[in-house]
Amino acid sequence: MSGGGNRRVQAEMRYVYPDRVRLPLSFDPAQLRADLAALEASAWTQHFVPQNYSGDWGVMPLRAPVGAEHPILKIAAQPDARDFVDAPDLQRAPYLRQVLARFDCTLRSVRLMRLGPGSRIREHSDLGLCAEDGLVRLHIPILTNSRVRFEVNRQPVVMAPGEVWYLRLSDPHRVDNAGTDARVHLVIDAEMSPWLDAQLCGSG
Repeated sequence: MSGGGNRRVQAEMRYVYPDRVRLPLSFDPAQLRADLAALEASAWTQHFVPQNYSGDWGVMPLRAPVGAEHPILKIAAQPDARDFVDAPDLQRAPYLRQVLARFDCTLRSVRLMRLGPGSRIREHSDLGLCAEDGLVRLHIPILTNSRVRFEVNRQPVVMAPGEVWYLRLSDPHRVDNAGTDARVHLVIDAEMSPWLDAQLCGSG
């Protein structure tokens, strides 16, 4: 077997969970949209890695490291950050607070991520963002359209508003929004827990 083949086999043996899992819970799309509408006038920070995208990729922190004051530090926690606190904007989003309360695990960064119409997130990988390494990233679509294409390992993931998805983003992934409307997801970084394990296995 070639060296590349060996590496693929080793990767497959390492992973316990698939690269995408729809969790067995969902939320009300209308209530998600209502909270988003209440927050949209707040400041959005452009993503801090411009080489990873073209167009408009904005982030609004809803939960951030304790003591973070600079906008970039609010949306991108340092790897050694351990203590997180709700951002003031979350107080104006009662349904989003209910959503977060449903997760029986330690929540780290939580943010709204908006990809504008005609914008693209180029293929990249986020080191350490996989359940096997203890850090799970969950996506809950709030606004989307039929011309959004989200790929993980070059295979599309079709996500509807209100659904909850785990994506193994330590693998290559990309997003295109070829539609005329913005795509907005609630994005949650959480530490693995027995409850999350059960959710990812479909038994939660």
